[in-house]
Amino acid sequence: MVEITPPSKQAVAELFAAFEGTHPSDIRERVLRLVDLYDAVVAIGKSILPEASKISARDRILKYLQLYPGIIISYKELMIISAISEWARRVRELRVQYGWKIVTAHSLKDMMAEGETIPFLGLELADPNDYVLIDTKQDREAAFRWNTANSIRRRNLSVKEAILEFLKLNVGKPVSGEELRYVANEATEWARRIRELRTEQGWPIATHMSGRPDLVVGEYILESGIPGIIHDRYIPDEIRASILERDEYKCVRCGWSREAWTAAEPRFLELHHKKQHVDGGETRPRISRPSVINVMMGFIGLDEAPTRV
Repeated sequence: MVEITPPSKQAVAELFAAFEGTHPSDIRERVLRLVDLYDAVVAIGKSILPEASKISARDRILKYLQLYPGIIISYKELMIISAISEWARRVRELRVQYGWKIVTAHSLKDMMAEGETIPFLGLELADPNDYVLIDTKQDREAAFRWNTANSIRRRNLSVKEAILEFLKLNVGKPVSGEELRYVANEATEWARRIRELRTEQGWPIATHMSGRPDLVVGEYILESGIPGIIHDRYIPDEIRASILERDEYKCVRCGWSREAWTAAEPRFLELHHKKQHVDGGETRPRISRPSVINVMMGFIGLDEAPTRV
């Protein structure tokens, strides 16, 4: 690539002065002077990163995001640093083809609206088209998942059916909210449908704030392809997280934790009421005698009423 020397401060000032010197009635001349200013800004933006003129626009975007992981980045910043008009397509390529976990503020706001705690500073004021790199590790399987998501999206499925289909094809594997929003065809209620799958239909879908602190914020995981039993489905996420933390993310009967998980024995932690919910069991932890416990589904039969030991 040809190395471009950015214009000096004086050169930019002269370009702005040229714009200011045009007559208000000469619209095209004023626009042409703004074009000169725009080209100068593009050249400056392209030179900000070290050796930026020697790498592609896509790589400049990635390097910039990697400098600020977990921070909301304005789409205008990416427009400047990429120095191209098709910067949004490059962001999508990084996400879909190269497996970088880049999530839009739009998706994060949808998650937050459904009760997820999203700790990114300034999210409320962010533009829906802003971005966050939620993980600095590249996901090598992302391209395959996006291809799967595209196939599901083209089928005549409801939002909830499409999301569940995608999750079931990726049991035990973290997927991003951006992928689920895509497979739901950008439906505004996608995050609500995930919550309904978890709280009303019993599917063990976890997030960073609902019992899986090992996940990065913005990820979901379907822990099993089998839904939970009915009387344990109505446990709010904030209680679920507090109970799991209280019991150190371990089965209270055998001490099993996720560190012992293997593909040959894919167990997962699940919460159960001491007294079944349908029989009036309370859904709140108590200091002296907790009414909710966590157990390991692969250890306790589905027809048992587990007790704390």
